Amino acid sequence: MTPAKHNDIAINGDGAVALAWKQINPDVCAAYPITPQTIIVEKFAEYVANGEVDSEYVCVESEHSALTLCTTSCSAGARTFTATASQGLAYMWEMLPITSSMRVPLIMAVANRAVSGPININNDHSDAMAARDTGWLSLFSENVQEAYDLSIIAPRIAEHHEVQLPCLVNLDGFILTHAIERMSPLEDDVVKRFVGEFKPLYPLLDVDNPVSHNLMDGPLYYFPHKYQTVLAMDKALEVAKQVLAEFKSISGREYKVVEEYRCDDAEIVAVVLGSAFGTMKEAVDRLRDEGVKAGVMMPRLFRPWPIADIAKALKGKKQVMVMDRHMVPGAYGAMYAEVAATLVEEGGDIPMMHNYIYGLGGADTMVSDFMAAYKDVIEGRAKRVNYLGVDE
Repeated sequence: MTPAKHNDIAINGDGAVALAWKQINPDVCAAYPITPQTIIVEKFAEYVANGEVDSEYVCVESEHSALTLCTTSCSAGARTFTATASQGLAYMWEMLPITSSMRVPLIMAVANRAVSGPININNDHSDAMAARDTGWLSLFSENVQEAYDLSIIAPRIAEHHEVQLPCLVNLDGFILTHAIERMSPLEDDVVKRFVGEFKPLYPLLDVDNPVSHNLMDGPLYYFPHKYQTVLAMDKALEVAKQVLAEFKSISGREYKVVEEYRCDDAEIVAVVLGSAFGTMKEAVDRLRDEGVKAGVMMPRLFRPWPIADIAKALKGKKQVMVMDRHMVPGAYGAMYAEVAATLVEEGGDIPMMHNYIYGLGGADTMVSDFMAAYKDVIEGRAKRVNYLGVDE
């Protein structure tokens, strides 16, 4: 299939997500506004008010109520979307594992923002990392185009009948949510065909086939039911690869579950999430000009964790830097521990590994900062855990 030509537009990340939602036209959207996510639901509410979609939009009294309503709506058989950030996601936390255990494939955009305290409204990944073990799929965007594309891709993965799990679509707060970039949208009918009609499994409103959801589980059933989420995550990895391949055929844009940049012959590779991937690419290019064999990679699919793909990308490397935009006091960064476990599982020679905590609360991290981190590792100055930009 030849991808259709598109007219590029200038749009911020929140607007791009709202545009994708408009083209998909979900049955229900419930949300509570919180910076820097607010523009998504404001813009989508405009589409609803103008009759451009026929979604049922509900402005609830809290984020906990938003996810409760969305979980119930999706369980009833409606394609359902929501969005939040930071404290909003924290307020939803009680419902996060309930939503995944009910196996409802709702989509949540998360405008990644620091979790208080101290009070801070700027970007890091502490909100998404706090949700990482709750049974949700999780995708990360590098730029505005990807925030739009992943918003279209996410329902295809989540709603697959062998997956049936909710999905976070992460985009960095302010860096992507409010930054205006050039973007190529797809035509409405192309998006509609790609996403398709919602085909819920065991919906509550199917009165001819009555079911019950979210009942009490005793010790005999709780563990086996939780294990079903593990099996669904295993399926989601292959489903994601299939959906990404299909998306390339309609858009011409290729995404992989693990994105690599100049990693093939690299001796030192950094692992990073989100918008910093673009900054790191520039750092790698400059280091290459200086003769340093540097590379960088991003797990676009963070949940499920693509173990084999990451191990393959890092095999034979001399040194690995894991960049966590999230701090775990008293332990390693969240992603560092997972990369280390991946390499141990694969066996063989494990590269020298270093963890860098960076950019918390929106702290600027420049190309020069990343270059300095690479050089500190290469020249033996780096510690096991490093706090980039903080005087230790």
